[in-house]
Amino acid sequence: MNDEREAQKQAALEYHYGHRPGKIEVVPTKSTLSSSDLAKAYSPGVAWPCLEISKNPEDVYKYTAKGNLVGVVSNGSAVLGLGNIGPEASKPVMEGKGVLFKKFADIDVFDIEINETDVEGMVRVIKSLEPTFGGINLEDIKAPECFEVEEQLKEIMDIPVFHDDQHGTAIIASAGFLNALEISKKKIKEVKVVFSGAGAAAVACARLFKNLGVKAENLMMCDSKGVIYKGRKEGMNKYKEEFAIDTKHRTLADAMDGADAFMGVSARGVLTKDMVKTMAKNPIIFAMANPEPEIYPDEVAEVRSDAIMATGRSDFPNQVNNVLGFPFIFRGALDVSARKINEEMKIAAVKAIAALAKEEVTEEVKLAYGNEDFTFGPNYIIPKPFDSRVLTTVTPAVAKAAMDSGVARKEIKDLNEYASNLGNRLGTTASFMRSIRDRLKIYVNQSERKIKMAFAEGANTRILQACKTLHQEGRIEPILLGNEKQIKDKMEHLGLTNALKDLQIIQPDKAPQFEEYYKKYCSHRQRNGVSLYHAEDLMVQENFFGSMLARNGEVDSFIGGPTLDYASNLLPIINVIGTEESSKASGIYILVFKNRVLFFADCTTQIDPSSEELAEIAANSAQLFRTLLHREPRIAFLSYSNFGSNNTPQAKKVKKAVAITKSRYPNMKVDGEMQADVAVNKSILDKLFDFHSLDEQTDILIFPNLSSANISYKLLSQLTEANAIGPLLVPMKSTVNIIQRTATVSEIVNMCNLTGLLSAEEKKGKLV
Repeated sequence: MNDEREAQKQAALEYHYGHRPGKIEVVPTKSTLSSSDLAKAYSPGVAWPCLEISKNPEDVYKYTAKGNLVGVVSNGSAVLGLGNIGPEASKPVMEGKGVLFKKFADIDVFDIEINETDVEGMVRVIKSLEPTFGGINLEDIKAPECFEVEEQLKEIMDIPVFHDDQHGTAIIASAGFLNALEISKKKIKEVKVVFSGAGAAAVACARLFKNLGVKAENLMMCDSKGVIYKGRKEGMNKYKEEFAIDTKHRTLADAMDGADAFMGVSARGVLTKDMVKTMAKNPIIFAMANPEPEIYPDEVAEVRSDAIMATGRSDFPNQVNNVLGFPFIFRGALDVSARKINEEMKIAAVKAIAALAKEEVTEEVKLAYGNEDFTFGPNYIIPKPFDSRVLTTVTPAVAKAAMDSGVARKEIKDLNEYASNLGNRLGTTASFMRSIRDRLKIYVNQSERKIKMAFAEGANTRILQACKTLHQEGRIEPILLGNEKQIKDKMEHLGLTNALKDLQIIQPDKAPQFEEYYKKYCSHRQRNGVSLYHAEDLMVQENFFGSMLARNGEVDSFIGGPTLDYASNLLPIINVIGTEESSKASGIYILVFKNRVLFFADCTTQIDPSSEELAEIAANSAQLFRTLLHREPRIAFLSYSNFGSNNTPQAKKVKKAVAITKSRYPNMKVDGEMQADVAVNKSILDKLFDFHSLDEQTDILIFPNLSSANISYKLLSQLTEANAIGPLLVPMKSTVNIIQRTATVSEIVNMCNLTGLLSAEEKKGKLV
């Protein structure tokens, strides 16, 4: 055990000092590549926003990072599990808090460690930081000073101040508690709750429990000296007095007799197995002391088989983890420029977290936890931190509560749209996808009709979850293909019956147009070996039937996938719908980097295209680019050769493709063949090959074969912060696309919005 602990220690220390000390850095968000950029970033250009802010102080949110910047402030007097270790020693924890803010909610953090211990001094220092930050997260300050500091700052500061050790724990514990009550069939107004601990977290939890409905006389708080009762003198303060009740109980053991719930925020060993034996039926035990809980789950299991347990540890079910709360609460507060985080916002977060635990977990969550399945019940009452839906459910709930309670400076008019934007915020696709959705929204409003989109796998969990989002957004009308009973059963299992009750479900072999479709397909493919009986068998399949819906114009677009392999999805689409003229299909991925969008072609269909086919891929990619981005692209043909430096057949193929493209499409901005670094770095291109014809940086990369394209986009999407959207099929006779098997729900939603826009543009006659 000692050897294992030592190994863990060394690994953690190496993590912190390796490569460069610490865990965070400051990264510019604007271009700094040229002297012109620097002149705008600093002198003389910086003077203009300074003058605007001096005229209107609220413009600080417009021209600086204040609106997305939180100060994590500590004096190191109560570092979790370590005690009063001082401000310097607390810095690794505060940096870690910054990492969590950024990873889970895209919030920037400066960690501020202050050498101050008295309340007046801390209040003065933190208040002076108000011009810098959009919010303050107080951290690891001991009780009772933490209460005084927060209360005073909330009164005198005009930005949110939130002591996470209090409220973060309280919010997550309350969400789990509500679900535990539901599972154990207990009523909140009747349960007897015992708290062990009377510090910051315990007081905040107890206050929130009472606000949620626990009666004051049914809530008993214990500290190291026993039960806090009316008339007790020893070890009391005004915060403990708030929870003093009339009772004859004096010890924790007394209090536990017949208790429905135990909330531990104290120390290891406080709760014994004998105490657990005396609890009421179906007891709720939250042993949240860290790193060692008051009692371990296996100890409880020895004496009670009916208990619902939670701890603060990740190696047991039901972790009460503050990361489920503070990033998303601050995200919502910042996005409406809230003046404070109030009780209404905290309760909104509690209810949103509790509700999310009842929804079926997504594939990405299962993948993050070793393909473990989670179902609402005694071992799953709190969502997992890696569930990206926490951002899109808790944050809008908090923002709405801020607006409803009158503490928001800004208003979010469309919370569904806001949730969609949040879904993309953690990637790099936010602005790109926002422009796509905005254009699609304009089309839908002007045409007064939604985009009808059929989905091949109507009973698939990810498809149904994506359809819920699309249906709420109101731009796309999903149509589900498949066995009607299976789809409805899955909706009920996922808790989506009400949300999706208006959606049309089509079971191919029971559809009125089924016979017409398979006869049409037979006529279309009879000279390719397709008999009438064969056509009937194929048309039962959703990919064939959905393709026919699109071909006949009964839907605007069709989406295949996401469980079949790509080839199995592609073949029905090609055979039923086909491509424009004599073209071959190609699959284009859009890679969205932090400051750049690149199209990769062809990533999915043509294994080793000829020079003529490469030219055609370039032309089709350019048309897609124009449609989506409304400008003429710059196209680079890739090779291991630079402008004739190699004379191998592979290099010559690409060189010939460039010549063909320039001849056929003289107005297109095309050049090559060139190596990848030259293609994407214009400085290298200008320096080494100043004769090139690309006047701006490259937008589209044409790869010499499928291997290079497919490998490149997959490597970049995994090893960089780029988001890969696609593949988009071109040039098809109808708007169709295929969802990849690894696609998350948010990626499916992105693909559907892109497909919807392409369908809208096609109807307006803008696609060739």
